[in-house]
Amino acid sequence: MRFAEGAARLAGFAGAVLGWSPDAFWRATPAELAAVVEALSGVEAGGEPPDAATLARLREAFPDG
Repeated sequence: MRFAEGAARLAGFAGAVLGWSPDAFWRATPAELAAVVEALSGVEAGGEPPDAATLARLREAFPDG
């Protein structure tokens, strides 16, 4: 799944289920979104955070932030 597709799905979830505005979604940290998803679903979103190399690749692929 591409970043844009995943972000659109999560934004839709945040709006429909949580009542978040687009601004609230984009201001939330991944940890905050994961905590809410875990609380509602009972399923741990966990996993290891990305390492420095992965973050560097993402910054290069998505230079607009």
